[in-house]
Amino acid sequence: MYLLTIRDGLQTRHIGPYATTQDAADQLDRLLPDGAERVHWQIHELESPADLIASRRAAVGVA
Repeated sequence: MYLLTIRDGLQTRHIGPYATTQDAADQLDRLLPDGAERVHWQIHELESPADLIASRRAAVGVA
């Protein structure tokens, strides 16, 4: 799952979740007006808590 984050000045919007990055990018194209040069955006991958805990344990070598 993916989450779209759009920052425009002091305003931040979190939109989603989306099944694919392409779905998020398509929504971004619909939301941003032409000429929105100062808008910053990112597509974040959402992680389940169990996957996050397992990856952190693996990083420190805990079984």
